[in-house]
Amino acid sequence: MSISNFTAQIWLGFLIVIALIALGYVVVQRNRRKHMLTFTNMQLLEKVAPSRPGPFRHVAIALMLIGLVFLTIAAAGPTAVKKVPRNRATVMLVMDVSLSMEATDVAPSRFQVAKDAGKEFVDGLPKGLNIGFVTFAGTASVLVMPTTNHEAVKAAIDSAKLAERTATGEGIITALQAIDTLATVLGGASEPPPARIVLMSDGKQTVPAFEDFDDPRHEYVAARLAKSKDVPISTISFGTAWGTVEIPDTEGGRSRQRVPVDDESLREIAKLSGGDFFKASSMGELTSVYDTLEQQIGYELTRGDVSRPWLLLGLLITAGGVVTGLLYRQRLP
Repeated sequence: MSISNFTAQIWLGFLIVIALIALGYVVVQRNRRKHMLTFTNMQLLEKVAPSRPGPFRHVAIALMLIGLVFLTIAAAGPTAVKKVPRNRATVMLVMDVSLSMEATDVAPSRFQVAKDAGKEFVDGLPKGLNIGFVTFAGTASVLVMPTTNHEAVKAAIDSAKLAERTATGEGIITALQAIDTLATVLGGASEPPPARIVLMSDGKQTVPAFEDFDDPRHEYVAARLAKSKDVPISTISFGTAWGTVEIPDTEGGRSRQRVPVDDESLREIAKLSGGDFFKASSMGELTSVYDTLEQQIGYELTRGDVSRPWLLLGLLITAGGVVTGLLYRQRLP
C-alpha cells in the first residue's frame, strides 16, 4: 500500500490524540505498579493476587491503537498513482514486409522475429484497446481494421507475406485512414479517441523515390500529416548493418545483396510526427522495445483513492484488539 498524497490531511492530526492515549495508558500502568508496591504486607498481597499479570495484557490495547492509526490514515483520504488501461485508445501496428525482411542477421529471420514479437506486443496490451494491423511493401494493405479482437490481429500477423519494394509513406497514410474511419464509426465524443502508430521497418523507402520529397506518398510528408492529426508515430528500426538477402539476377541465378537497416529515416519520421524512435537488432531488444511501448500506449497513470485497504486493515486490527481484550480479561482494556 503506497501513499503519495492525502485529500483530507487535517485528519492526520488525530494521530496526536492516539499518541496521547498511548502515553496515558503507559502512565496509568506505572501508577498502578507504584500503588501495588506501597502495599506493605507482601504475604497478604500474594494471597490476594497470587499471580502477577503478564505482558500479554498489553496486546489488546496495542492492537486497538494500531487499528486507530490505520483508520486515521484512511480518514485522511490517501491517494496513489495507479496504472489504468487506456480502453478507448487505438494502436495501428504497421509492419514492413519488403523482401529485405528475409535477412537472417536476426535468426531465424528479421521477418519471423518481427512476427513473433508483434504477437507478444498485442498480448501485452489491454483487452479493451483497439488494435489494427497494416503491412506495406510496394503498396500498403489493412489486414485488420482497429478492433478489440486481439486474436484476429495475431492471426493476421501470422498470415503476413513478403513482397517487393518499400512504400513506407503509404503504410503510414493507410494507418491514418483506418484511425479516421474508426473515429467516424464511434462518433459521439467531443474528440476522437487517442491514437498511436507503431511502425517497424528495416529499410529506406523506395516507392516513391526517396529523393522525391514533394510526393504526397513520401514517408516524411506522411509523418507531417500524422503530426497534424495528433497521431504520433513510434518507429522501430529493426535489423543490423550487415544483413544480406539473396535476390534473382538477370542470368536466372541468385546474388547476395546487402540490406543494412536504415536508422536515419525512421528517426526522422518519429521526430516529424512527435513520436519516439527505437532501435532493435535482436529478438531480446525488440521485445524490450515493445514492452516499453505497451506501458506508454496501453496504460496511463492517474491519481486515485487508496483508502479502502487502510480502512479494512484498521477495522480488522481494531476488532482483533477488542476480541483479545474480551478473551484475556473478560472486558475491554
